[in-house]
Amino acid sequence: MAAVEQCDLSLMSLEDELTCSICLSPFDCPVTIPCGHNFCQSCLLSTWTEIYRCPQCRTLFPTKPELKKNTVLSTVVETLNLRLVRSEVGLPAEKKETEKETEKEANEDAVIRCDTCMDAEAAHTCLTCMASFCEEHLRPHRENPVFRPHQLIEPVGDLSERICPDHHKLMELFCSQHVRPICSLCLQQVHKGCSFTSPEEQRQLKESDLRDKLAFLDAKILHTETITVKMRDMEDMLKVSAANRKKALAVEYQQMHDMLTQEENIALNAVDREVETGETKLKVLMKKFTENIEKMGMAKDSINSLLSRSQTMAFLQVSFNLPAAVNFDPYTPRISLDSKKVIASEAFAVTLKEHLTELFKQPVEARLQVIKPGTRTASASGFSSLPLGPFKEPEPLGRPKSPSQDPSSQPKAGPKKKPSKQTKKAQSTEDFTHSTENLSGEFGGKAKGRPQPNQKPDTSSIPANLACAEKRTELLKYAEALMLDPKTAHKRITLSEAFTKASVSDDQANYPNCPQRFVVCSQVLTSKGFLGGRHYWEVRLSCNNFIGIGLAYSSIDRKGPASRLGRNAQSWCVEWFNVKLSAWHNSQETVLSNPSPKRVGVLLDWEGGRATFYNVADRAYPFYSFEFPFAEAVYPAFWMFSSGSSISLCKMQA
Repeated sequence: MAAVEQCDLSLMSLEDELTCSICLSPFDCPVTIPCGHNFCQSCLLSTWTEIYRCPQCRTLFPTKPELKKNTVLSTVVETLNLRLVRSEVGLPAEKKETEKETEKEANEDAVIRCDTCMDAEAAHTCLTCMASFCEEHLRPHRENPVFRPHQLIEPVGDLSERICPDHHKLMELFCSQHVRPICSLCLQQVHKGCSFTSPEEQRQLKESDLRDKLAFLDAKILHTETITVKMRDMEDMLKVSAANRKKALAVEYQQMHDMLTQEENIALNAVDREVETGETKLKVLMKKFTENIEKMGMAKDSINSLLSRSQTMAFLQVSFNLPAAVNFDPYTPRISLDSKKVIASEAFAVTLKEHLTELFKQPVEARLQVIKPGTRTASASGFSSLPLGPFKEPEPLGRPKSPSQDPSSQPKAGPKKKPSKQTKKAQSTEDFTHSTENLSGEFGGKAKGRPQPNQKPDTSSIPANLACAEKRTELLKYAEALMLDPKTAHKRITLSEAFTKASVSDDQANYPNCPQRFVVCSQVLTSKGFLGGRHYWEVRLSCNNFIGIGLAYSSIDRKGPASRLGRNAQSWCVEWFNVKLSAWHNSQETVLSNPSPKRVGVLLDWEGGRATFYNVADRAYPFYSFEFPFAEAVYPAFWMFSSGSSISLCKMQA
C-alpha cells in the first residue's frame, strides 16, 4: 500500500513534465518531433501553417516532419489522470475547474477511446472505476466476480461531471427540490430532508416530458400546415373567382361601350346628313347665281359694243332688252343644323350625361336601387344587362332644370338661335363643373356620398385647368429625353438599358462612394434638371407597390434619415405603399384614390410652380398636382423598395 502511495506521489511530481508547453495542460495524444520535444498533436498542428519550427527551441525544419505518437508518454499521462481522478486529495478549486473545462473542450465531438490502450473505441464506462474500457479490457469486469458490483453504462467522455465537486464522490442521486444531482454525503448534509430520486428516474421523467412536448409540437405543426394548405387553396379559388368576375364585368361594360358608340355614330351621322343637305342647297343656288352673272356679263359686253358705235346713224335705230336674269333678286338662304333629329340627339346626350353623373355620385351598393327601385341586391352569379333607353332622372337626386336645360320647355316654333360666346362659355363651365363633381368624390378622399345641392365639390387636389383628360399629343410638345444619373443611384439600385431603367434588389452593386450618392434610401435622380419652362416625361412601372415618383432639388439630403422623397422640404412625390397611394411633401401626406397606372406622366411647369401627375392610357388622366413656387433646379426622382421592382423612362412617342 505504501508502494502504491509512493508511486502516486512520484507521478504527481512529474505533472509539470507531462504538461504541453503550448496549451499548458496534460498531454493529449502526445507526439515527438526530431528535436526531441513533445507536444499535443492538435496543438502542434495548429501552430504549423507555412513554416515548420519547434515552438520550444525554435529549430527550423525544411519539410514537415512525420509525427508519431509517443506511446510511453501517452501511457504515463493516462495513468496520472486516472490517479488524480480517484485520489481523495482534491485539487484547488480554480485549477480543478480549469482542468474540467479544458478536458471538456478537448473531448467535444471526439470518439471516446479506451483509457487503457487509448487505441480502441470504448464499449462501456465503469462508474466505479471511473474509466472507459474497450471490449478487450472490459473482460475482467465480465468474467471476474470481484467486478460484478461495478456499474457499467454507455461510454461517457467526461466523467468529471459525475463527481461531486464538494465531496469528490459519484453523484448517484438527484435532488428534486433543488433540481441538481447530488452524492450520498450531500444527502446527509446540505440536502438532508430533501426528496430525491435516481438519475435514471429523473432522466425518464425528462424524456417523457420532452416527448409529450414533441408530440404536441408535431400535432400543432401538422394542424397549422393543414390550415395553410387550405388557405392556399382558398387563395387560388379567390384568384379564379376574381378573374371570372373581371371577365364578366369587362363584357358588360364593353357592351355598354358598344351601345354608346353606336348611339354616338347615329347622332354624328344625323349631323353629317344635315350638313350634306345644306351643302347641296348652297351648291344649287351658287350655280344658278353664277349662270345669272355670266348672262348679265354678256349683256354688259353687248351694251359696251353698241356704245362704241354711238356716232353712226345705225346707233339711232338700235334697241336692247336686258336679260331675264336681272329680274332674279339673289338672297342668302337660311341653312342651319337645327333639325328635329339633331336637337333630339343633343338633348338626349346632355340628359344621359347628367343622369350618369348623378348616378356615379352614389355608392356602388346604392346604384342598382336608383335604377331599379324594387331591387335590393344584385345577383351574385352574374350581371343583368341594364337597358339604355330614355332615362328619367329621379326627382330626389336631380337638380331643378333651368329652361335652357330642358328641351321640352323650349319654344317649338321659329329657328334656334345660335348661342353667343358668353353662353357657350357658361355652358362649358357648367358641364365642366358637372364632370368634376364626380372626380372630386373619387380623388379627394374625404367626401362620402353625394354633396348637397348648394355645396361646391372639393377639387383642391385637381387643378382647375387639368381636371379632365388631356390628349397626349398636347403634352408631348414638352417631351424630354431623360437618363438616370449613376452617381446618385443607391447601391441596391441597378441601372440598365442605357441608364433608362432602374431595378432594385437585395444585393448591393459595387458603386464607388461619392457625395451625390443616396446612402440610406434606395433612390436615384436623373442627370438632367430643369430651371425654367415646361417639361414632360413618362415612366413605366413594373408594379404599383413600394414605388415613388417625384421631383427633388439637388440639395436634397443623401445620407440622413429624412432623405426619402417627400419627407423633406426639398422633394415632392406620389408613392404607392402596398395598396395605398399618397402624395408627400415636407413629411405631409395626402391619401389619394389609387388609379393603379402602368404608365405615369409628369408635367412640370417651373414658372407656374406646378407639377401634375397623369395616368397615361389612351389619354392622359391627371390624378394629382403639386403647387409650389420652385426656387432652384428640379430633378426627376424615383424611390423603390420592393426587391424586383423597376421603373423605366419611356421614349416620347405619340
